Amino acid sequence: MPYVHLRVTREGVTREHKQALIAGITDLLVRVLDKKPSQTFVVIEEVDTDNWGVAGLTVTQLRTLERRGLE
Repeated sequence: MPYVHLRVTREGVTREHKQALIAGITDLLVRVLDKKPSQTFVVIEEVDTDNWGVAGLTVTQLRTLERRGLE
């Protein structure tokens, strides 16, 4: 009974994106681990970019730098 918890930044992830992720992850577990889709759980959690840090900066700060071309 697999449980997958996927965290993504809250940056325009649509309902369609989420459905594709859920279907794709479920399919992967069925193909690779022979799991039953009816017993496979996928949870998508969206995290605000102010609450996600990389390299000592928030994703919000990183996106601002990227827009300015200062990566």
